[in-house]
Amino acid sequence: MGDVPAAADLLKVPDGHALAYHRTQGRSPGIVFLTGYQSDMTGQKAVALEAFCRTHGHAFVRFDYLGHGQSSGAFTDGTIGRWCEDAVLVLDRLTAGPQVLVGSSLGGWIMVLAALRRRTRIAGLIGVAAAPDFTEDLIWPELSPSERGRLDTEGVVHLANPHGEAPTPVTKALIEDGRKHLVLRGEIPLTCPVRLIHGLEDRDVPWRTSVRLAERLQSVDCEVALIKGAGHRLSEAADLARLTATVERLLVRLDSGRC
Repeated sequence: MGDVPAAADLLKVPDGHALAYHRTQGRSPGIVFLTGYQSDMTGQKAVALEAFCRTHGHAFVRFDYLGHGQSSGAFTDGTIGRWCEDAVLVLDRLTAGPQVLVGSSLGGWIMVLAALRRRTRIAGLIGVAAAPDFTEDLIWPELSPSERGRLDTEGVVHLANPHGEAPTPVTKALIEDGRKHLVLRGEIPLTCPVRLIHGLEDRDVPWRTSVRLAERLQSVDCEVALIKGAGHRLSEAADLARLTATVERLLVRLDSGRC
């Protein structure tokens, strides 16, 4: 029989909810992985990064936001602001010293918001198909008049999910709260090193979103890698190898003190 996966630990949230997480002890800079919309910490990118950190001796945390994976709460109770609060709580309670945030899709938005909240703790950012402002730029314009009407009257609409059979719920609270946390409308005052990876064939989040993010960031140490033939998930073996290599190069740069 194979090894039984270790049970997740639980981080209590002030409102009574609990965030599930796995933490690997190690040296700084540590890595914190931020998942995508309706994704969870058991995904291939999170697990690959955990294995990398164990091998190289760096601290690592992966966790589930409210309503995701093994954490408590309903998915439809989550908002951008709430998931950002979850990420900040994880930073404050489960990590020490400088951290590199790795954000996938929605996590690419959360990493920017969390970094703005904890600037002195953030050594670098790595976005994987980062999706800042997706509620306003990608979802809202595509809603039909009838869907917008249902959003007003029922508080939620269910959209077709290209990655699974179950539809994707989008709530009125998510859209309205998202408007309070938009980051691409002006300069983003973050100066840490940033690496952004995006597939040119991404049908969920256009690669131009990562370019816009790079343009808005104050950081002059910001690189965008556009991957020909790659889609949104970036979870194939070559994608995972690219991600871990990107993390490794950034860690070497940080350790050298050249940033």
